[in-house]
Amino acid sequence: MLVLPGFGTGDASTAVLRDVPALLARVLERLDHIAAEARRPVALIGWSLGGVLAREAARERPAAARLVITLGSPVIGGPKYTAVAGFYRLQGLDLDAVEAQIEDRNRQPLATPVTAIYSRSDGVVAWRACIDRHTPDVDHVEVAVTHLGLGFSPRVFEIIAKRLARPEAAVRARA
Repeated sequence: MLVLPGFGTGDASTAVLRDVPALLARVLERLDHIAAEARRPVALIGWSLGGVLAREAARERPAAARLVITLGSPVIGGPKYTAVAGFYRLQGLDLDAVEAQIEDRNRQPLATPVTAIYSRSDGVVAWRACIDRHTPDVDHVEVAVTHLGLGFSPRVFEIIAKRLARPEAAVRARA
């Protein structure tokens, strides 16, 4: 893939577009390795951009993904609906184009069950951007923490533990 910046901008303006595919390739490689070693599909848990990567890995390798759990992940619009949107705009990133790319990807719904944990008091990612209207089997779970608190909240840990404790057959039966 070749990503080129717009007139008057530099490589920083396209960093998100370049970095996500590179990160996804690494995540896919790791997912393939772990699933092969375990000899079964594995759970993918991602916080913020990590949740976006977890979803995309599950989209690319549905047989390797048992379930996806996202924490404050902007599954709609990507960086457009985050606190860093202004920074990316100043760098020349066309956030509408990024949103369109995400919408295009979402036309292929995930076959893997998803639990989307979000917070109306996130402060970094707009909570509405965490609501997945494309995946047929998604549970949205609202918690009362900040974006940074998602990775440290006992309530979030409890939700994750309960999802991970479900037998694989029960997870897939909900699909």
